[in-house]
Amino acid sequence: MKQERIDASSLELTEKVVSIKRVTKVVKGGRNMRFTALVVVGDGNGHVGAGLGKATEIPEAIRKGKEDAAKHLITVALDDHESITHDFIGKFGGASVLLKKAPEGTGVIAGGPARAVIEMAGIKNIRTKSLGSNNKQNVVLATISGLSQVKTPEEVAKLRGKSVEEILG
Repeated sequence: MKQERIDASSLELTEKVVSIKRVTKVVKGGRNMRFTALVVVGDGNGHVGAGLGKATEIPEAIRKGKEDAAKHLITVALDDHESITHDFIGKFGGASVLLKKAPEGTGVIAGGPARAVIEMAGIKNIRTKSLGSNNKQNVVLATISGLSQVKTPEEVAKLRGKSVEEILG
């Protein structure tokens, strides 16, 4: 996965909370309650990231999740139809997410956690299918993994030592 450092301070990031879970730890004196928040951030222009925040209060967990997500931003290769440049399957843990290129006017066809990532990345036309695990955290990370590995025709041409016209046919 290519994760080059992107300066989050220069981007206008919006956030979306995917899930909030209450976690309980049983200790000698009783139960300790904590919250974990899975947050996806993006600028709607090809940059997206996900983070996990843990704290005793929900707002604090969300803030920590947003900071973590801003540290792990990736860049997504988009085509002229605001879709991805080619089909790809992103994998993380037991979750796999199939990302399919879509023509203009298709819209975002994605379920729950994958939809949050795609909307934050600014993708307008895409079809996705979540395969394997339904765990929200793994589906989000599988989607980000897939989006980060999508290449532009220019990158593929450079790797193969060909022209862009030869790659596109």
